[in-house]
Amino acid sequence: MMKRRTLMRAFLALAGSLAALKGLLAPAHGTALPKDRARRTTMTAHDFEFTSIDGDRLPVSAWKGRPVLVINTASFCGYTPQYAGMEALWRQYKDRGLVMLAVPSNDFGGQEPGSAGEIKAFCETYDVSFLLSRKEKVIGGDAHPFYRWAVAELGEGAAPRWNFHKYLIGGDGLLAGTWPSAVTPQSKEITGAIDAALGAKS
Repeated sequence: MMKRRTLMRAFLALAGSLAALKGLLAPAHGTALPKDRARRTTMTAHDFEFTSIDGDRLPVSAWKGRPVLVINTASFCGYTPQYAGMEALWRQYKDRGLVMLAVPSNDFGGQEPGSAGEIKAFCETYDVSFLLSRKEKVIGGDAHPFYRWAVAELGEGAAPRWNFHKYLIGGDGLLAGTWPSAVTPQSKEITGAIDAALGAKS
């Protein structure tokens, strides 16, 4: 049984690396959104709620006034090493108010097939200490309401195209930036947008 599980993980990791080539074809840059952009909906991210991987409520409204970086993750993706950058970014900014939320999803390449316990155990290999939600869908009509709202706000082009897509929510609950998988968590694009969001907060 253990050998079979090990082989399955190796296969999924290889498949994830190959499948991530699709994500590499996407632009390697994202967008920090202007505060005065035209909005398409009357809702904000504070109207939504996630559930933690342990089953606890995670209302986004609890983080009013603080920027929140939301990233859909997977354990067997070519981008999975970004967990290390996410943790480093979280430790760099958490005392200034940043909230980091990883949203495991099996939507791309079947690269997050495990149970909540398996996902948590995997994340421990990266010393993850930021928030983890339960596994969610992030694309399509059955996507978590936050993701459907983000697309309604920004258009289909801003929908996740692969694992490790990033959305930054400002302290006011509005989307402050969005970046595709290839943009690393500690990139200047993302840290600059976080610094701006924290500056607006103060």
